Amino acid sequence: MHIVVCMKQVIDPEVPPHLFQIDPVEKKQIRGRQPLVISDYDEVAVEIALQLKEKTDGKVTVVTIGDQESDESLHQALAMGADEAIRVTDPAFETADAFGKAHILAAALRQVGEFDAVLCGRQAGDVELGLVGPFLAEALDLPCATLIANVDPTDGTARLKCPTETGYDILEAPLPFVATVTNDESNVPRYASVRGIMRARKAKIPVWSITDLGLEASQVSPEAAMIQLDGLFIPKREMVCEIITGETSAEKAQNLVLRLKEEQLI
Repeated sequence: MHIVVCMKQVIDPEVPPHLFQIDPVEKKQIRGRQPLVISDYDEVAVEIALQLKEKTDGKVTVVTIGDQESDESLHQALAMGADEAIRVTDPAFETADAFGKAHILAAALRQVGEFDAVLCGRQAGDVELGLVGPFLAEALDLPCATLIANVDPTDGTARLKCPTETGYDILEAPLPFVATVTNDESNVPRYASVRGIMRARKAKIPVWSITDLGLEASQVSPEAAMIQLDGLFIPKREMVCEIITGETSAEKAQNLVLRLKEEQLI
């Protein structure tokens, strides 16, 4: 079974709040000196792919859109156990929205060849729109399942485990399919082994350009965008503390209830 994981490298979401800054003109986070990491849910997708590989004696390929710095995250995925990694890059890709990135990834997957499953994180660790996976399924004309926790292969199909408030839903999907994944106690990402790290260091990562993918810049330009971001800002939170007074505990409790009713909280 061949599983492809679409992975994104993002600024570490655990950055201290005082170092988190937004560029209001570019409408994106200012990196500064912050490290880049695999987006959390994409790392979970790699783990699910590796589990599926072990169940089927299959193969895992990781694909990302990014510059040379993205190779670090690709090497991490290889160290975890992925078999191949591919990076697609072009200046035209830098301004692509979620629809454009799905279009780029679809072209890359066609170049990859035959595959049985495509896994994406439920949402990226930076913009958190959660749109690339469904857009990618539409571009590939494949069935899509969202928020899955794990996959079990069956005869020509796959059973997808989806967490709910009361347990799990089990879906059955034909091969190939696209799925977005969420975290669960069954898919905690593994640590890379020393052997895996050594192997990953020696791995050569092929780089595909817009020409290699058979795309034109106009197809992924801002003019072709389907999403318009009007603004991006850090919300301001204000806290107000009000002391409820009273001569006795009962009077304080009564005053508190009256105050809550005034605010229509009860």
